[in-house]
Amino acid sequence: MAITLVNPDGLPEIDAYRQVSIATGSKLVFIAGQVACDADGATVGEGDLAAQVEQSYLNIGTGLTAVGASFEDVAKLTVYVVDWAPDKMPLFLEGVSRAAAKLGGTPVAPGTLLGVAALAAPDYLVEVEATAIVDG
Repeated sequence: MAITLVNPDGLPEIDAYRQVSIATGSKLVFIAGQVACDADGATVGEGDLAAQVEQSYLNIGTGLTAVGASFEDVAKLTVYVVDWAPDKMPLFLEGVSRAAAKLGGTPVAPGTLLGVAALAAPDYLVEVEATAIVDG
């Protein structure tokens, strides 16, 4: 495995992710921002943040699988949420949890969550991008 995730002493331990990732692989994989669209381009979960988070993470999983990787290879996630407020965290975590159940693992790479005014289309509530490291 090319990624080791740690919570170093001196930094707060966060349940949802690890503070640091150590990459030892040789190939960088950049997954473009994924929104809640199915393979046909139709929006999934219109107006439902948890459903859109789930689909976005599943789309990241699909991109990773296509290059022989998984969430265990993710070094960094960046998440953009429209009109973010802390009271949306339970819905966000619900979507991540549902995606994790389908993917067979919990995505806990270091991450940044940013509130934004809008995304590429008005129906999109969330966009997730990933950087992974794989051997070979």
